[in-house]
Amino acid sequence: MRAVVCGAVGAAVLAGCGESTEGAAGPTTTVRDPDTIEVFNPCRGALSDEVLTEVGLDPSTFHVTVDPPSGVSAWRICSWRPLDDRYGSGKRDIGVFSTSHTLEDARKKAGVTVIRDTTINARAGLVSKENSTPDICYVSFAAEQGMFEVTAAWLSTEGPRGGDLCRMAEQYATALEPHLPK
Repeated sequence: MRAVVCGAVGAAVLAGCGESTEGAAGPTTTVRDPDTIEVFNPCRGALSDEVLTEVGLDPSTFHVTVDPPSGVSAWRICSWRPLDDRYGSGKRDIGVFSTSHTLEDARKKAGVTVIRDTTINARAGLVSKENSTPDICYVSFAAEQGMFEVTAAWLSTEGPRGGDLCRMAEQYATALEPHLPK
């Protein structure tokens, strides 16, 4: 699971400056707190069985990693296994992470190697790996709430592994992106 340290980093992310007006003390700054934003929930039916099947995921293999039953959560994470070998082969898991954290947070996270910048359909994104988990690749892309991440992960060292995890994650991200809020 992607563990983003939000303490000082999240509270310090600035959303922009306001306008100066005559008689005002100066520009105002709004601090964006990722722990107060209600994020899209991909785990509770927002991605229908039809959508999951269309993008190549098996709805019957649904697994929740993080999905509090109520209230605000900085992360909502669930995953499915592929239906077929359209993007690769072997025992693997495809995760959808919905978060109030931003691409800049992901880029600055300690222990992460950004492999490259990318674009998922029209959204800015990046491809990365956590140094401690080389068998998982993250494709993160911008959203008004913060970002979405789509992961591809090997589930086992046994059996064949066909394809590049980062390429798989990008392909699933591209297929899922139209079904996720801007």
